[in-house]
Amino acid sequence: MSRIDDTFARLAKTDGKAFVAYMMGCDPDFDTSLQIMRGLPGAGVDIIELGMPFTDPMADGATIQAAGQRALAAGGSVSRVLDMVRAFRAQDDATPIVLMGYYNPIYARAGGVDRFLSEAAAAGVDGLIVVDLPPEEDAELCLPAREAGLNFIRLATPTTDDRRLPAVVQNTSGFVYYVSVTGITGGPAANAAEVAPEVARIRASAKLPVVVGFGISTPEAAQAVAGVADGCVVGSAIVKLIGEGRPVPEILAFVADLARGAHSA
Repeated sequence: MSRIDDTFARLAKTDGKAFVAYMMGCDPDFDTSLQIMRGLPGAGVDIIELGMPFTDPMADGATIQAAGQRALAAGGSVSRVLDMVRAFRAQDDATPIVLMGYYNPIYARAGGVDRFLSEAAAAGVDGLIVVDLPPEEDAELCLPAREAGLNFIRLATPTTDDRRLPAVVQNTSGFVYYVSVTGITGGPAANAAEVAPEVARIRASAKLPVVVGFGISTPEAAQAVAGVADGCVVGSAIVKLIGEGRPVPEILAFVADLARGAHSA
């Protein structure tokens, strides 16, 4: 079992919910970003979602786009994000890490997909979310990732109907990331009552945990959404504080409040 599988198995014993925190790698710089990342498990984060900066992040709203620009300006790249993972793993070998990003910087990097997957697995990455590769292109990255021992986590959305869902979940492992609202990150608030039947439908098809993201920015929202799913993801609300240059302890205190909300569901 992967670290991700282990985490959900551990939480399931107590009907617990997973709290997943997203941050952009190398934002605002490598050292600060690593300091925040190292503090996340102690703040109650069960799974870390680490963004790989890219020049054209089509699924992201203004907050995470700006984080990517800050990271790129500070020398951030796929290679530097892998350096972050290696540095994190020197102190923490238990917390799952999921890299989130786009296919282009993986494909265009020297050595391409094969080198990326071997380096990611060796660094201690557990899973990938690559938002711009549909299931029809699983041979590009999804299937090789699984062969390399990484979970490939797919996004399902409110427009993923029953005809489309089997293709979406076919080669997915670890968990399914349900995007609670159509649009981009940092958008309108998620509605737990609307999310609940969708989670049940996806869970029945995928036979995997379903974690809900997009539109969650308060402990109350984290509690409400996690209560109808297997966990929740908060990204833009955390990244916003990083972008404002808040001190690391303040950022981690905010994350801890969110985690308590999710864990109280």
